[in-house]
Amino acid sequence: QRSNGVHYDGDPITDHSADDGFAKPAVNWTPVIAPGNMVFYSGTLFDGLAGDLLIAGLKSEAIVRVATDGDSTREVARYDMGERIRQIVEGPDGALWVLEDGDGGRLLELRPG
Repeated sequence: QRSNGVHYDGDPITDHSADDGFAKPAVNWTPVIAPGNMVFYSGTLFDGLAGDLLIAGLKSEAIVRVATDGDSTREVARYDMGERIRQIVEGPDGALWVLEDGDGGRLLELRPG
């Protein structure tokens, strides 16, 4: 893996050459979303979501949805949660379980409404 990150002083975090064998990021964000974790959704409870990547966003305070199609990867939606999101997991029935970050953070069960 490779990073497009920079130190606070502006210097690159990594110094990769074009032929070093590391893959370039498929998708990146500026400003950062600060991912907590991510999951490929495989359920059927949420129509049209199967196969997409769901990322728990700490800085973005959102669930970030990324679609992949062959070599193409792109953000297709951002669901504002109003809180830093630490973790997202898919339950056995396809419901999404979301954990907010910090003291007083809630565990939320998300289902289609």
